[in-house]
Amino acid sequence: MSKLEKKIIYNGTIELKTGLHIGGTNTSLNIGGLDKLIVRNPVNNTPYIPGSSLKGKLRSLVEIYNGETNNGKPANTVNTKSGALFGVSSDTDEGHPSRLIVRDAVLDTESCDFSNTDLPFAETKTEVTIDRVTAKANPRTFERVPAGAKFNLSMVLNIFEGEDEKQLKNTLKQAIALLHDDYLGGHGSRGYGQVEIRLDPEEGNEKTYPFENE
Repeated sequence: MSKLEKKIIYNGTIELKTGLHIGGTNTSLNIGGLDKLIVRNPVNNTPYIPGSSLKGKLRSLVEIYNGETNNGKPANTVNTKSGALFGVSSDTDEGHPSRLIVRDAVLDTESCDFSNTDLPFAETKTEVTIDRVTAKANPRTFERVPAGAKFNLSMVLNIFEGEDEKQLKNTLKQAIALLHDDYLGGHGSRGYGQVEIRLDPEEGNEKTYPFENE
């Protein structure tokens, strides 16, 4: 592998334009209770956006937009925009570690007025599906983080010697732009998960390697 040249730190916010549902584990199923819970930090019970969920969505959008879907599987060559940025499986001859690190996005608990939500930092939304044969109603209640909430975003882009830094940056920017017109999490076709990502200015966010001897 080539020598690590620099790390580019991206900080910013993810603002919810509509309610967000990223599913957690239903630890208990009670009659009349929630059908679908959101993922929460078990220490302080606050919702968060897993880095794996965000990164996976960004990658899939890049693959679809650039025609790199590989029959529904991740791109298996580094000679694609998605493969260069998000990595290629080590099971192939072109094994290529991901150049992008996406941290879990932590909820900014002061970003929104949660005092009127029926659950801690979250709301409930009941939806009803109708059986087209029997016309029987099937209500389901989902937990989601309400519109207006913000999460603190942190990503790291690793640049190795000889790599096309500009292309990697542009692929990441492309992924974020595509996400703005798509959705994050589940049930996006029903209005969930519209988000806007705002990145802090890039000035001063680079760490060049190797470190100078001190």
